[in-house]
Amino acid sequence: MFGNAFAQDAPKHDWSLADMASQRGRIFLVTGGTSGIGYESAKALAAAGAQVVIAARSSERGQEAIASIRQETPNARVQFEALDLANLASIRALGERLNATLPRLDGLINNAGIMEPPERDTSADGFEMQFAVNYLGHFALTAELLPLLQKATSPRVVTLSSIAAARGALHFSDLQFEQDYDAGSAYAQSKLACLMFALELQRRSDAAGWGIQSIASHPGLSRTNLQANHGFVRRSLRVLFQPAAQGALPTLYAATAPEARGGAYYGPTGMMEARGPLGLAEVPQSAMDAEAAARLWKVSEELSGKRFPTRLAD
Repeated sequence: MFGNAFAQDAPKHDWSLADMASQRGRIFLVTGGTSGIGYESAKALAAAGAQVVIAARSSERGQEAIASIRQETPNARVQFEALDLANLASIRALGERLNATLPRLDGLINNAGIMEPPERDTSADGFEMQFAVNYLGHFALTAELLPLLQKATSPRVVTLSSIAAARGALHFSDLQFEQDYDAGSAYAQSKLACLMFALELQRRSDAAGWGIQSIASHPGLSRTNLQANHGFVRRSLRVLFQPAAQGALPTLYAATAPEARGGAYYGPTGMMEARGPLGLAEVPQSAMDAEAAARLWKVSEELSGKRFPTRLAD
């Protein structure tokens, strides 16, 4: 049922923040960096000396996150930029601002997400909200920031998926779940799309010579605000989840470890990959469908109105 599309050496299971090299001189952008996995990632990167851009919707929460990070790392180089991933105009505006002000971007962490809103909602552009925020917004943002990434020496794009991707399917006949909305299925589709995007981005970078390492990660079951929409049973079971700081390790490894490889997928290695030490995550067979990934890429360019450079193979 499962396999790994790319042969990789597994990271050491006890990898921790103590193993993370200095990130001084590197610039990262973390979407959704005001809470959960994104906040823990931004905090760790700033503590390691990186310049960190937190991109999120709420300026108030952004300033709170920055103040909290600076309490632990007084000299942290961290800034907030407004970004609404459910609004393509907001994504374009951020791309314009950063392309005009940053010298380069060493790492893009596509982290922000929403999970299983009980009622179907749509983005400013008319897309199902989970598809828009979790996947399509990050697809468009990566395209917007590609020029900055290409200015870096060894740029990386880390895209967060989920163990839910294993039960996901791409509903090409109804990607926006207009006909029969199911919150769980829509979430799983969005996270499968994220994983397929990460793998396809690596394939296209190799083909076109973009020089980008595209890596996927997932946090297992971690205590974050994503559980806010869940019922009493799931909320009560949060005590069984691992802390967000532990859940952020696969992402931080993917973003910083010299031995991390493009096309890899990192996550916890405990039972069902819900928690536990860092390792290679299992790639669902559906995520390895290169034909479906190419189709999703084409549809995503059409929906977002944002196109990546043509592949050399074309």
